[in-house]
Amino acid sequence: MAVLATVGAWVIAGTSAGLSALVGAGAYLVPNTLFALRLLLDSNRPGRTNPFTFFLGEAFKLAATVLLLWLAVRLGGDAIVWPAMLIGLICTLKGYVLLLMFGKLS
Repeated sequence: MAVLATVGAWVIAGTSAGLSALVGAGAYLVPNTLFALRLLLDSNRPGRTNPFTFFLGEAFKLAATVLLLWLAVRLGGDAIVWPAMLIGLICTLKGYVLLLMFGKLS
């Protein structure tokens, strides 16, 4: 979904919009990937999985997403195309819905 949003924004509105969509998607993908890797590593160790690890990772993921979006706005300035960035973020956030619709998740 991130690639689809980025390419769509780039084709429709140009390079700035494509980069903005990529930044919006990356602001969710990077922390979520780190969170998933952390859970995967903890699941392979006996006695290391607990609810606290999950909730701490989830809090980190949310804080990192907000921080990355803030940094994008702060550093990007007027180059940020807001609709494209939000579409990239929302498409990435809701990409799992398509997986559920097509039966790829159980």
